Amino acid sequence: MQRLAVLTSGGDAPGMNAAIRAVVRVAIERGVEVLGVRRGYVGLIQGDVTALDSNAVGGIIEEGGTILHTARCPAFKTDAGQVEAVAALARLGVDGLVVIGGNGSQAGALMLHRRGARTVGVASTIDNDFAAFDITIGADTALNTIVAAIDRIRDTASAHERTFIVETMGRGCGWLALHAALATGADIVLVPEVPWTVARVVTRIEARQRAQKAHTIVVIAEGAGSGTALAQQLSELTGADIRATVLGHVVRGGAPTAFDRILASRSAAAATQALLDGRSGVVAGLQGGRVTLLGTEEALAGTRTLDASLYELEGTFGV
Repeated sequence: MQRLAVLTSGGDAPGMNAAIRAVVRVAIERGVEVLGVRRGYVGLIQGDVTALDSNAVGGIIEEGGTILHTARCPAFKTDAGQVEAVAALARLGVDGLVVIGGNGSQAGALMLHRRGARTVGVASTIDNDFAAFDITIGADTALNTIVAAIDRIRDTASAHERTFIVETMGRGCGWLALHAALATGADIVLVPEVPWTVARVVTRIEARQRAQKAHTIVVIAEGAGSGTALAQQLSELTGADIRATVLGHVVRGGAPTAFDRILASRSAAAATQALLDGRSGVVAGLQGGRVTLLGTEEALAGTRTLDASLYELEGTFGV
């Protein structure tokens, strides 16, 4: 192999830059040139690439976001788009591609693999929704960002003796919301995996008021509902002044934690080594505490199941 390419796609995650750095360093050590594909699969189809060397990635391990940028690419979902992507790799003289991203990005990598392009993946998503892996790049940093925000909101909730709703990211997976609620001692957590009703939330808040609890923190994943709408409903039903804070994309940003930097470096190095050794159609991620290479189809099978025992703890600690 003479030249490989690397791209980041879908939602950005803290640690992506550390992964890019690892790809470049491992490839250069093996005497292989590296091209960075800017703007994910869009850049691949359009041939938007840049050469990466040790100097280009020298100071990015501590940076959030991704130096290669990222974008959704509807065209890549079509046969024509995939054919053009494979042709673009050939035109660029690319012998293999490393894809850093979540489920959608790895599904795209699988499409390229099936079309004969040598492709490997690195699992990276703040949602941590890969059922096959323990935790993905970016999830630890995002969790700590949410925890820091809730800690600050609790100060105000306590001072004003109010109920606050905190909406986190997590469309199909409540991992971030549940773990943030446990880490901050939040009183109620609402996730897409567990059915809930506004009436039940009102009952919990009123029970806390009768127990003379000064304030209540409700954490809701975006996939479970709107924090703003819930705050309005609760205010109307309880007559209390209930506020909502939507954390939104602030959860994605910031310098990656040490855990994410190390996980990104290990996972990307393993994926790159596999690619250089002739493998394709695999994704690197943490499984059982070890960086493991799984077949892409296996890695994409299913969504993480909520740990029922953790959710029960939320109910216990929120009494």
